[in-house]
Amino acid sequence: MFVLPCTTLVLATGNPHKVRELEMLLRPVQVSIKCLADFAATAPVDEGGETLAENARRKAVGYARGLGEWVLADDTGLEVDALGGAPGVRSARFAGDGATMAENRATLLAELEGVPETRRTARFVCHLVVANPAGEVVAEATGQCRGRIRFGGTGEFGFGYDSLFEIVEYRRTLAELGPAATSVIGHRGRAVRGLMAFLWGG
Repeated sequence: MFVLPCTTLVLATGNPHKVRELEMLLRPVQVSIKCLADFAATAPVDEGGETLAENARRKAVGYARGLGEWVLADDTGLEVDALGGAPGVRSARFAGDGATMAENRATLLAELEGVPETRRTARFVCHLVVANPAGEVVAEATGQCRGRIRFGGTGEFGFGYDSLFEIVEYRRTLAELGPAATSVIGHRGRAVRGLMAFLWGG
């Protein structure tokens, strides 16, 4: 087991929804959490990688070197079987660069028009990377959550595609299940637990 030798961990994101979720998931390790919004004039890191893992590594390494801090980076994608794994690494910009999540969801539903429920299977994949202040990767973890895409969005919780992503055995979307359940069965929760098991032994 590698024990993370730091008291502060910077989340390489400006997404407030993701910050809140990661803060909650990391609470058991009692490390101080910061995010990019806590630092002035942070130069953006190019996320032009071909895979989620590559993008997470780019962000972790780039921001760790730029800030001189321990950094946790996340890259998450939705992979839909009927679309050959799309949107995948382009999940945040499925409808084009600068697209809103509402536009991305609309594009996803349009791409799946006419596809029956039995063929709308999908999975969320989250890849996490921790880098030290020198920009060296010290830990990685991946989490997955399987489900299917509904014909319309439901639920008040979550963000991104959560309102469209149904957990089949619960007959509820991630946005309907809420934070407590999502932290247990969701892709990001599973990835964080894998990371904590390696870095902190639990």
